[in-house]
Amino acid sequence: MTEELADGPAEIAARSERVAPKLRQHLPLTPLQRYGAFSDELGVEVLVKCEHLQRTGSFKARGSMAKILTLTDEQRERGVVTASTGNHGLGVGNALTTLGGRGIVYLPENASPSKVAALRRFGLEIRAEGTDSGVLEPKARAYAAEHGLTYVSPYNDPDIIAGQGTAGVEILEQLAGEKLDAVVVAVGGGGLVSGVAAVLKKHLPDIKVYGASPERDAAMAASVAAGRIIAVDGGETLSDGTAGSVEPGSITFGLCRQLVDDWVLVSEDAIRQALRMVIDTEHQLIEGSAAMAFAAARARRTELAGKRVAVVSCGGNISSSTLVDALAI
Repeated sequence: MTEELADGPAEIAARSERVAPKLRQHLPLTPLQRYGAFSDELGVEVLVKCEHLQRTGSFKARGSMAKILTLTDEQRERGVVTASTGNHGLGVGNALTTLGGRGIVYLPENASPSKVAALRRFGLEIRAEGTDSGVLEPKARAYAAEHGLTYVSPYNDPDIIAGQGTAGVEILEQLAGEKLDAVVVAVGGGGLVSGVAAVLKKHLPDIKVYGASPERDAAMAASVAAGRIIAVDGGETLSDGTAGSVEPGSITFGLCRQLVDDWVLVSEDAIRQALRMVIDTEHQLIEGSAAMAFAAARARRTELAGKRVAVVSCGGNISSSTLVDALAI
């Protein structure tokens, strides 16, 4: 179910650096922008890695492309299977549209309607079952094994994690040698934070990594606290992109234990406030999981004061109905 990594974070960082030039052929470089109003509010220089401007509207395009690039033409044509709350599925759909192939995506029944519609536009076969990605992932794996198809994990795969880590490779390039004291990353299954932190800590060993999760559904944070992967009874959250359990045996668990220095659990009200702040001050649309990272930086404003911090704005795929509800409260 998992692949052992001899060097852990060092191997992930090396993979990210190797795959980054390949991804650049298919995916755009996203901006690293200073958010002035938020920087002034916190007394922190905040640099935002704008993955909400990435193709498909999410960082997930990176890991999916990295994985699909490892497959043969025959494997892609035979088909791939994945499980997703939406963004990962979109990344897989984009990669298959770009490189050729077909796919099946297992989705929770309560997945965002806008994401479901986008998945259909990519021509993916959709199977909606249950409400927890922790349940969907074993189903998708089993189906792939039974039918001789390739399973593409949303996070529990070194190629996926390395693909997400290319955001960290770009951050380093865009810093152009200037300092960075901390990075704040939303955490669901842990693929993004594992990849980005592995790359950044390789080159900036003193950087502090903050993992942000919603109070209502913080499976990885709870697992790290328990010392083993545990299931959580997660509630509905605006951060739907990070929702769901962590697959048993996931390699991201060990990586998160090694790489994340502090866990920040964020309330739904704090996510809403951060969402409003980005819209009002930067006039950019982000989704709940991205807003959560801003909220986490706000929650640590005292210890971050006077420092230079990167916030990874992981996605912008929010439906109009969710946005209306979030802004109306």
